[in-house]
Order: sequence, then C-alpha cells, then structure tokens
Amino acid sequence: MSDFVLTAGTVITMDQDRPRAQAVAVSGSRIVAVGSVAECVSAVSPDAEVIDTGARALLPGFVEPHGHPFLGGVLTQPPIEQITPWVAPTWADVLAVFAAAIAATDSSTPLVFNGFDALLHEHAAPTAAELDEIFGDRVAVVLDNSAHGIYFDTALIKRYGWYDSPPPDPIGGRYGRNPDATLNGQGFEVPVLSAVMMPLIAQMPSPLVSGAGFFAAMSRVGYTTTSDMAYDPQTKHDYETLAATTSCPLRVNLWEMSTTDTYTEPETFAAGDEMLRKAGVKLWTDGAVWVGSAATSFPYLDTEATRRAGIDPATAGGAGSLNYTRSQLDEILDRAAPAGWQMSFHSNGDLAVELALDAYEAALRRHGLTGTDHRWRIEHLGGATRAHFDRAATLGVHVSLSPFQYYFWGELLDGDIFDHEHGSRWQPTADALASGACVSLHNDGPVSPPSPLINIQTVASRRTRAGTVHGADQAIPLDAAIRAQTIDAARTLRRDHLIGSIQVGKLADFVELSDDPYEVDPARLGETVQVQGTWVGGRRIDLDAFLAAVPHGDPTTNPQLGRCC
Repeated sequence: MSDFVLTAGTVITMDQDRPRAQAVAVSGSRIVAVGSVAECVSAVSPDAEVIDTGARALLPGFVEPHGHPFLGGVLTQPPIEQITPWVAPTWADVLAVFAAAIAATDSSTPLVFNGFDALLHEHAAPTAAELDEIFGDRVAVVLDNSAHGIYFDTALIKRYGWYDSPPPDPIGGRYGRNPDATLNGQGFEVPVLSAVMMPLIAQMPSPLVSGAGFFAAMSRVGYTTTSDMAYDPQTKHDYETLAATTSCPLRVNLWEMSTTDTYTEPETFAAGDEMLRKAGVKLWTDGAVWVGSAATSFPYLDTEATRRAGIDPATAGGAGSLNYTRSQLDEILDRAAPAGWQMSFHSNGDLAVELALDAYEAALRRHGLTGTDHRWRIEHLGGATRAHFDRAATLGVHVSLSPFQYYFWGELLDGDIFDHEHGSRWQPTADALASGACVSLHNDGPVSPPSPLINIQTVASRRTRAGTVHGADQAIPLDAAIRAQTIDAARTLRRDHLIGSIQVGKLADFVELSDDPYEVDPARLGETVQVQGTWVGGRRIDLDAFLAAVPHGDPTTNPQLGRCC
C-alpha cells in the first residue's frame, strides 16, 4: 500500500493553523494532504484507496520523551518477576510472589524481582539480613520501582566476592553498609544498580523478546515514538534488531549515559535516523522521592508512612542527595557541549533543579550557546518552583514532567511525605506551562506503566489514582495536555519537523482513538478513551506480526544493559 487516504470521525491534527480535518492522504511514509476526503484523494490519485479507520478520532501518534523501552522490557518480562504496587499491592502480596518464585525455580537460578516501593508497600526497604531469611542461600535481588535503589542478599554478596572485599562507592552512587563497613544488602543510584544487575542480566535468555514485549505494550496505548534516556552502546545491536523487525511499532531516540566512556562520540544506525538515533547525553543530579533521595530544600516529614518505609527525615533529602558536585557537572558539560549533544538532567527536588539550571546557564555561556535553539532538558521537576520554570524558559531549557508521580503517590505526597505547601503542588504543570517553557509529559517506563492518556487526564484534572484532587490550581487545559504528549514532546526530542502533528511533509504516524478526547470528561479520559491502533510511517502496526518476527537470539551473546530513570 503506497498511496491512500485515511478517514475517521475527526482528524485532530495538533496543527494550530488547521486543528481539525476530515481525512489525511499518505504517499509512502509521508503525509501529502490534510483536509476533506476530496482534497486528499485529489492530492494522491483518483484511484487512491480511501480507508475508513473506524476511529472516532485520528491523532498524531503519542510521543514518549522520557522512557527506557528496552530495559523496560527486560525488567517487566519473565524471568524477572513483577512486584510493582499495581501488581502486588501489599507486602503480603510481595511475599507471596517471592514464595511462588522459590517453589517454581531451581535453587541454582538467581531470582530477580522488580517494583518494590517502600511507601506503597508499607514496608521498609529490605536488607540482606531480611532477604536471607526469605531466600536462604540462593541469590536474590529486589529492584526498587524508582530504579534508584536495589536490595540483595548475602548469597549475591558472596557470589560477587564482596563479602570479604566490599567495593568502594562509585561516583554518583553508594552502597548501604554495616558499622564494620561490610555491605548490608542495599544500594542506591545508577552505578550501583548497574554493578549488581549487569552480571545477572548477562546470564539471562536473550532480552530481545522481552524488549519487544515492552515495545508492544507502548504501542497498545498509542505511542509511536519513544526515547531511551539511559542508553548504553552495548544495547545497540538489540535496538537495531528490533528496528529492523517486521512492523516495528516505535521510533527510538537515545540519550547516552555520561557514565560511559563514549558519551561524546557519534553513533550511526543501519535502521536510519528516522527510526533510531542518538540524540544526547543524560545524567542524574539527584535520586528519587520514594527512597528519600530527592534533593529538596524542604524536609521529609516524620510520619507513620515515612517511618514504615524506613525514610529518616534527619538524613533524607537535602543537599546530601545531590549526585554530583558542580565541578563534576561542568566537566561533563564541557566535554558534551562542543560535540553538539542535547543535554538531559534528571532532577526531582528543587535543589537538584537549581543545580541543573546553574550548571546549564554557565555552560551555555561558556560555549556560546546562550539564545540558541539547543533544547537542553530537565526531567521530572517534581519539586520545582515557578521561578525555576521561568528561568528554564529564559535559558531555552525544555522541561519534561512526570504525571505518574502525582497520579500514583499524590495522597502520600500531600501530608505524609512532604507538607501540604510542597506535597500538594508536586509536579506543578500549570507553573511550567505559564512560564512559557516547552512542556512535555512522560511515563519513565518501566517506573510507571505506559499510559499517555492517563498522563493527559492527570495534568488536566489533578485527579490521583485514588480519585482525589490536590493542588487543583496546577491543572492545565486539555489542549495543552494533549500537546505535551504530541507536538511539544516532539519538540523536546528535536523531531517536530517529522512527527507530533498531522501536517503535510511529516511522517505518517497516527493513533486511532475510540472517542474524541475533547468531548469526554478530562477527569475520566484515560478510562473512557481506548486506543484502537497505531500507524508508523504509513503502515498500520501489526503487533502479532512484530512479536512473531522477533528473533530469540543467542543467550550467550546477551549484552550488558543500561540503567534507568
């Protein structure tokens, strides 16, 4: 199928000059006309096939500006077991998953579980002593859902030779230690997670099928473009294989971690720039709220919830949660900026955002980039203030927010983790939008399930998963919310010339919806509107064909994987 015309109940273009249309004409992989059916037929051929999608609304495919699609598959698909709060809501449920895994596997097989959350599971992060009681002498690892913590037993410590020779803390990470400096089975931040997980993942079956599973999960909720915000070149072959697979559903943009030796080097891909490209460099200025390592100027509260989760307000947060010194950031920026890379800083707390902005402003000035269209980025920004967003807008820094943080943890944020003043406005999308900065939304999968419609619903209504509203003044108009998941997300990826809106010359990437999102209650949008299918480059995605075509590969050549968040 080369030239054809698509129709729907309405075509919502996200093009401000022509927001609605009746049809869209496609030639090859590109859009060649948008308008009435007659206009679109005339733009291709009188004999062009007119395809009624059956959708009530056809939109540009949703864009995920901050995710981890390949690692997301590895961490959410077997053999790794899921204990996320939306799979195992209580600690008792988690223990049941542990018991089932022990019973179902050979004792020589390491067990890995993903998704522990001390706050939602109402249980402190486990130490080796607690895990030893559960797993005995078999190797077991529990990944924190935040992807900023990892917990492991004594069997793993001995297996890695760390029992008698504990490793030092790497830059940007730390191990939990007993009074005698031996490891206590806890670790925090990206370098430590990598040290624990890489040897285990290298022994697992080929991750291609797992990665494909997450690609498919993203496609089912309407994503057509995504990003890997913790790319490691060791996964290059896997990404190339998936991109070349029949009916691949996602375009992928890659931000290489500054912890690699190659983050300033260019990368080319056989799949071509439109499907797979290296875009920039990523690092983390602080940790995660849920493990007490978001760098906030305001304190964590001493409440039953934080005590139960093992978060100590005397040590949690603050400047001690910053992962880098300013001089370390300057050094990284001075290597990456001359190479033209788009920088991205993970920053949750207000102190982390402040550090990122300080480092960006100085580096932009040093490298003559002030006032240019550099589109450097800050991610998450849960505790950011209006002044931070104003400053970001002035500097030309794009901001990508995490609605899932508020959606899943909103009740706890407001009064249990932080005071009402700060907790109720967590993820302050209205402040971000009012500043004039380019605002996008993301799921950070696998930290939260892929769900662009829930993202849009959350920022348009400030309704949490439990149905309550906190900081109602931080809600934004529905149109702005949809733009933040389409054209404005594409701008943040520097792909707005190709995707994000239905306009002549752009790639024919679409999502079919069961309802017009502008005609439903925004507070119920994610529950009301269903995704009926997606198109990438003028072809309707067949997920069955894609999953069937993914090669299983050779587990002995499984690359070591990147990190998250």
